[in-house]
Amino acid sequence: MSGSGTNLAALLRAIDDDPDFGGRVVVVGSDRADAGGLQLARDAGIPTVVEELSAHADRPTWEQALTDGVAAHAPEAIVLAGFMKIVTATFLSRWPSRVLNTHPSILPAFPGAHAVRDALAYGVKVTGSTVHVVDEQVDHGPIIAQRAIAVAQGETEDEVHERIKAIEHELFPACVRALCRGELAIENRHVVWAGEQP
Repeated sequence: MSGSGTNLAALLRAIDDDPDFGGRVVVVGSDRADAGGLQLARDAGIPTVVEELSAHADRPTWEQALTDGVAAHAPEAIVLAGFMKIVTATFLSRWPSRVLNTHPSILPAFPGAHAVRDALAYGVKVTGSTVHVVDEQVDHGPIIAQRAIAVAQGETEDEVHERIKAIEHELFPACVRALCRGELAIENRHVVWAGEQP
């Protein structure tokens, strides 16, 4: 994670509220020592791994250290919510088709770091949240689930982003739950749900 940890908080709540969730958080990793979610993890007794890019000679060395640090806790799947760095096969090959991310747009529209800003600049009337499997391209992997919101005239970027977060905090844990319970399968680019979709 790189940000405030709101998706982590939503995931922890969902796990606490559902005895049949099928998984638990075994480690929280970050590329920033000041990421808000790290304290959430510590308060919950969850181990943390912090590997800042600036502490390493180059990006491959950083990614290998992050990969090894997270892998030491033996997670079966990875959730990249709020993680603002691109990962490559070094990381992804440890958990093939089991790395998930959430993005604040209806992909494939508006990938990248400024999705809400870009969508509003384009004049969209609808945007939303996408949960997808991570591959080596930016916001490109197979789509697990999407939920849309209407954009009201005159809404600011912050207002739209907050409304997207509200649906994201429901959609993302539901997708993680399905992954943990073995209810997702990938056929080419299509994610097939065995259970009810959120």
